[in-house]
Amino acid sequence: MDTAERDDREHRAAPAVLPTVDVDRTDPQYRDWLKEAVRKVQADANRSADTHLLRFPLPEHWGIDLYLKDESTHPTGSLKHRLARSLFLYGLCNGWIRPGKPVIEASSGSTAISEAYFAQLIGVPFIAVMPRTTSAEKQRLIEFHGGRCHLVAESRMIYEVSAGLARESGGHYMDQFTYAERATDWRGNNNIAESIYQQMRRERYPEPAWIVATAGTGGTSATIARYVHYTQCDTRICVADPENSCFFDGWVGNDSEMRCESGSRIEGIGRPRMEPSFVPGAVDRMMKVPDAASVAAVRALENAIGRKAGGSTGTGLWSALRIVAEMLAAGRTGSVVTLLCDPGDRYLDKYYSDTWLAAEGLDITPYAAAIDTFLATGSWPA
Repeated sequence: MDTAERDDREHRAAPAVLPTVDVDRTDPQYRDWLKEAVRKVQADANRSADTHLLRFPLPEHWGIDLYLKDESTHPTGSLKHRLARSLFLYGLCNGWIRPGKPVIEASSGSTAISEAYFAQLIGVPFIAVMPRTTSAEKQRLIEFHGGRCHLVAESRMIYEVSAGLARESGGHYMDQFTYAERATDWRGNNNIAESIYQQMRRERYPEPAWIVATAGTGGTSATIARYVHYTQCDTRICVADPENSCFFDGWVGNDSEMRCESGSRIEGIGRPRMEPSFVPGAVDRMMKVPDAASVAAVRALENAIGRKAGGSTGTGLWSALRIVAEMLAAGRTGSVVTLLCDPGDRYLDKYYSDTWLAAEGLDITPYAAAIDTFLATGSWPA
């Protein structure tokens, strides 16, 4: 076993690096600080209206409705705003986040943007450990919210480096990949699943046949799937996985030790290892999506509703369209919901750049043609 593999297994077996006990937690000043920090984070949720549920236009006579839960309207512009809020409340209430000590996170960008926002809100330093390939716009937004970017050469290094920075600084390694699935109350508490079902109540097919999610930590798919089972709904959960990610193969092979060497081109989703917050047993189906198909789908989304979105939205949308095609071919009616995870203006130099596509060797032409053919004829090309 090489050093990288040994370090990775040690990380998976052990809890996140916890801060040194360097504050008297009975001290009235600390308790006053803690109460005010929790109040500020909860007030952020109170100020925010729910995110929109958008319809993707499909022919009415198909009897199938497709929706996108638009998480880009959060204050920090992505699905990860919900996660960051939950992680901060979790860390504060556990006594892990303390005044004056930094919060450190391993992230490919969007979670770090949201966590930088909450760190600034409660007045603690924030450091984001990210691959060097993270988009420049995401780095700018982290710094805009008062955070600092610590770039590493390879994505698999982010765990070890984050833990090391926490030890050196006496700060708290947030570790979204371990705590995402447990920091959110999946039974309710205005989580994304409860929100979807509340917004679907007056649609013609209120209970979705399928909800399609993508996985970075795996926390969102775990929350939605658990809520579905808890509320005894018949909805099925599909997780769409990009290239250079091991979630699909680990799920198919029931292998929690599955690994892949390359990092995902679709920022925010796809991981080189089976993350602790990914809950395979809660998921009904997984679908492997070529990166070129993800890009074709976000461009089709812009043509359909006039909105640019990130590549992870395209990964989910491609899978949702494939499921709609299967339902149509089988003569089934119903609704399908997927997620609009973050805005496309963060990726203008990537998924909306033909130069970047050429440099990456991605040809979206056949995938764009497949979507166009399906929307025009109702038949998915072989």
